[in-house]
Parts: sequence; C-alpha cells; structure tokens
Amino acid sequence: MSSRLSSCSGGSASSTGILRALCLGLECCGHFWGIGKVASPWLGRQLIGQENQQREPILSAGSPFMAMRRIMEPPASLLDNVHALEEANVQKGWLRILGPGCLIIASTTSNANAVLQIDNARLTADDFRLKYENELALHQSVEADVNGLRRVLDEITLCRTDLEIQYETLSEEMTYLKKNHKEEMQVLQCAAGGNVNVEMNAAPGVDLTVLLNNMRAEYEALAEQNRRDAEAWFNEKSASLQQQISEDVGATTSARNELTEMKRTLQTLEIELQSLLATKRSLEGSLTETESNYCAQLAQIQAQIGALEEQLHQVRTETEGQKLEYEQLLDIKLHLEKEIETYCLLIGGDDGACKSGGYKSKDYGSGNVGSQVKDSAKAIVVKKVLEEVDQRSKILTTRLHSLEEKSQSN
Repeated sequence: MSSRLSSCSGGSASSTGILRALCLGLECCGHFWGIGKVASPWLGRQLIGQENQQREPILSAGSPFMAMRRIMEPPASLLDNVHALEEANVQKGWLRILGPGCLIIASTTSNANAVLQIDNARLTADDFRLKYENELALHQSVEADVNGLRRVLDEITLCRTDLEIQYETLSEEMTYLKKNHKEEMQVLQCAAGGNVNVEMNAAPGVDLTVLLNNMRAEYEALAEQNRRDAEAWFNEKSASLQQQISEDVGATTSARNELTEMKRTLQTLEIELQSLLATKRSLEGSLTETESNYCAQLAQIQAQIGALEEQLHQVRTETEGQKLEYEQLLDIKLHLEKEIETYCLLIGGDDGACKSGGYKSKDYGSGNVGSQVKDSAKAIVVKKVLEEVDQRSKILTTRLHSLEEKSQSN
C-alpha cells in the first residue's frame, strides 16, 4: 500500500512538474502568441486540481490541513475576475490583430472621400468657370449693342438739333417779316390819316393795300408751305428713324435670342466634350493597362518559348548524339558479326560448333581484349581480338589473331 502511494505521489509530482513547466513556457511566449495569460490560469487551475487530488487521499475532513486548504481556496469573485481577465485578454488579442486592418480601412475610406470631394469641387469650379465665361460673353454682346444704340442716338440728336436750328431760323424770319409788315402798315395808316387833298390829273395809281395784302398772303402761304414741308420732313425722318430703331431692336432681340441659343448649344457641346474626354481618358487608361498586361504576358510567353527552344535544342543535340552513338554501336555490331563469321570460318566451318559455342569471357580496358577458348577432343583454338580505343571510345582498328594448336593423337 505504501509503495502504491509512493508511486502515485511520484507520478503526480512528475505531472505537476510538467504542468508547472508548461505554465512557465506559456507565460514566457505569451507576448508573442497572446495566449500565455489565457492558458496559464487554466494550467494553474489544473495544477491546483492535481495537487488537491494528490492531497485528498492523505488529508482528512477534520485535519488542520483541510481547514488551511479551505482558507486558501480562491473565492467565486476571484474566479469571476479571472474569467473576465481571460476574456479581456482574448478581446485584446483580437483587437491587436484586427486594429491595424481597421485603421488601414478607415484611412483608405477617408482618402477616397477626400478624393471624391476634390473631384466634386473641381467639377463645381469648372461649371462656375463656364457660367462666368457665358455671362462675360453675354455682357460683352450687350455692351456692343448699347454702343451701337448710342451711336444711333447721337445721330438722332444731331438731326434733331439741325431741325431745331432750321425751325428757329424760320421763326426769326417770320418774326422779321411780321415786324416789317407792321411798320409798313403803320406808315400807310399815318399817311392815309391826314387831310391833305391833292388833286392830280393823272392816271389812277396802284392800290398799296391790295399789294401789301397780296404780299402778306404770299408770305403767309410760303411760310405755311415751309412749315408743312419742314413738319413733313421731320415726321418722315422721325418715322424712318423709329422704324430703323424698331428694326434694330427686333434684329437685336433676335440676334440676342440666337446668341443665347448658340451659347446654350455651346455649353451643351462643351459638357459633351468633357464627358467624351473623360471617357477617352478612361479608355486610354484601360488600353494602357491592357497593353501592359499583354506585354507582360507576351514577355512571359516569350520567356517560356525561349526556354522551350533551349530545351528543344538540347533534346535535338542529345538525340543527334544518341543517333551517332547508335550508328557507331550498329557499326561495331556489324563489324563484330563479321568478325564472328570470320572466326567461325577460321575454326573450321563447323556451323554447329559456331552456333553452340560462345564467348566465355570478354574484358574491356584501355585496349579491349576478347578471348575465347574452345576445348575439343582434337584441337585447341585460342582467338584473341585486340581493339584499340581512343579517348572518345571509337574503335579505330581491329586485329584478329588466330592461333591453332593441334594436339597429337596418341
């Protein structure tokens, strides 16, 4: 029983030591993996559990060791704190892993928003620039129209001044004629008002009153005719100027409307041009990217083709070398077959012996020497084939020596 307890205590001590070593190792590498603070409490609890299991058979319920263990056991709040710290460590590890990625995503999003705002501001500035250019062109056209109307107004003012001068001249002339007529009438009335009786025996004279009345009527008719002519001319000029002004105003209005339509058309065409240019830039970018991709693929394919061509050249070289070697071996085989036939003929023309006999040993060195020894009851034939081989293993010459020794019959 004591041996069993000692063995159990030894096994538990070894397992306890292993668990303590694991706790220390996990605490040491916890900074790298982020699991030391999570796993070490669990291993600590396992270690405490094993120690308690080890001590349970020894300690009794009423022993002081049992009371001390109950005092030293961690309360439930401490265990809850341990679990909370473990969960916080796990979350901290996840935050440590996912934090840089979230920061990168947030930075990328903010950069994209900034680029979008910059593009919107650029487009707004372009729209305001187009509106400013359109308003400037309209302002310049209105100023040109106003300058043209000012010139027309100056011409009308000059014509009016001329007409006023002519009217004043005619008025002064009419006043002067009236004054002369009044003076002449006063002189005639004074002359007719006296009591001079002059009797002359002469022909009756001309009646001056009738002449003056006629002259006055003529002058009044002439003045009225001049006034009518001047008024007609003034009315005609005014009507022509009013018509010209109305025509100019109509032409100006139509030209202004046409200019507005043309400006709208120009603005629409400019917007279409901008959209087409943007499409062109995007297509050029995609074309450049496609060209670069195809160039990279073409370079890769060319590299593969070069490697395959090199391999093909190497295979062809090896094939040619093997072909030459095969031809050389075939020549050697034919030559050896001829030598074998010659050897058979030298032996004595015994086909059965040639067919059944063969080389018992064949050695190759710096000079290849083949020897065959045939024992028969009547004769011993020794054949030596000397082959000289150069450094390239090509047979240069072959010499055949036959030696026949006949044994004497008893």
